[in-house]
Amino acid sequence: MTLSQVGAVEAAGAEPSAPAPPTADRSRRTAWITLGGILAALLALTALSLSVGAGEVGPGRVLDYLLDTDGARSDSRLALVVGDLRLPRTLTALLVGAALGVAGAQLQAVTRNPLAETGLLGVNAGASLGVVLGIAVLGVQTSYGYLAFAFGGAVLASGLVLAIAGSRGGGSPMRLVLGGSAVGATFGGLTGVLIVNSPEAYDRYRVWVLGSLAGVEGWTTLGQLAPVLGVGFVVALLTTRPLSALALGDDLARGLGHRPGATRAAVALAVTLLTASAVALAGPISFLGLLAGFLARAAAGPRVGRLTLLAGLVGAAVLTGADVLARVVARPFEAPVSVIVALVGAPTLIAIVRSRKNAALGLADTAPTESSGRSGHPEEKPPRPDVVLRRGALSVLLPRRSALAALGLAAALLAAVVVSAHAGQSELDLGST
Repeated sequence: MTLSQVGAVEAAGAEPSAPAPPTADRSRRTAWITLGGILAALLALTALSLSVGAGEVGPGRVLDYLLDTDGARSDSRLALVVGDLRLPRTLTALLVGAALGVAGAQLQAVTRNPLAETGLLGVNAGASLGVVLGIAVLGVQTSYGYLAFAFGGAVLASGLVLAIAGSRGGGSPMRLVLGGSAVGATFGGLTGVLIVNSPEAYDRYRVWVLGSLAGVEGWTTLGQLAPVLGVGFVVALLTTRPLSALALGDDLARGLGHRPGATRAAVALAVTLLTASAVALAGPISFLGLLAGFLARAAAGPRVGRLTLLAGLVGAAVLTGADVLARVVARPFEAPVSVIVALVGAPTLIAIVRSRKNAALGLADTAPTESSGRSGHPEEKPPRPDVVLRRGALSVLLPRRSALAALGLAAALLAAVVVSAHAGQSELDLGST
């Protein structure tokens, strides 16, 4: 073997003479078989989605339209049913499912948490708040208005989570989770206040929040968000290699030339673009990101590249199948697709919780403590000493932070009691109360 051949082999990341172990060959073979099975199921579900729906147009006529047999595309009724309804809806289901699957797999990889799903960054709560604000404040009634406000709210929520998590520590998994929970709870509370005070907003919001693909008509909406989905998929693809290094730990990732903070920020950007577009197109659909990531991990193992690819395919297959079921289980009406997904996702969540294999995957804050010798990071300040109160032979040790927090909470409680006693329907001042 020449020096150039040795260099090429080493650049590919493999040893020149070490054969692949049998376990690796078996795992690779299993992954290819799984990939082929998922692709076959996805093609079958796509064909079924194009063949089932309103208009009573069977598979034969759909095939005639796709192949333009005997000028079938000139038939206005066939063009309406297949070209304007079923094709856009099927493609939307594929893209939305793939987006949620990839986003769920990326979140589970970056947080090292098998329970992570696409609502973790507060994206669903932000989209819901955006839609309610559009309905209650601006009187939005069109699907395009819902799309714009949902996307804007989702991006705002994710941006706040990134700002909170990246303020110190570079956006560690623990800070991402806590920031997403805080922003999601806050936005959820604001949404509840708005819909309680506006019956009209509640009537319109409850239809959107269930999640459905029934409103997909034509190519306009999908065409507007297709570039955003494309950017999200590209960013997710570019983060697979840094995520693989990040799984080894932050220190080893830095040794390999990666930046953990930048990697987490890029993953959050990809998740935001994918999830915000999916929520804007189909409404909030829970469990799908969790379900797709879990099933892909069970089939492909922890390798981030395979996991991301299979999670996207599984998400597309699950959402397409759920959309087909949503059309037929309550004919002539349609069931919300999120309900169908939840019926599958809830037992899966229970299986994850009861799984011993996933019980060892904890959620730990892995952000390293930066030393003063590392450039670009400030030196950690030593904690302030505790306060010691002495009186004769007695002494009490008071932690400074705990004492200040207790005093602040006591003052807030006293202020809340005073305001609660004063506020009400009768006009009384503070002196009278």
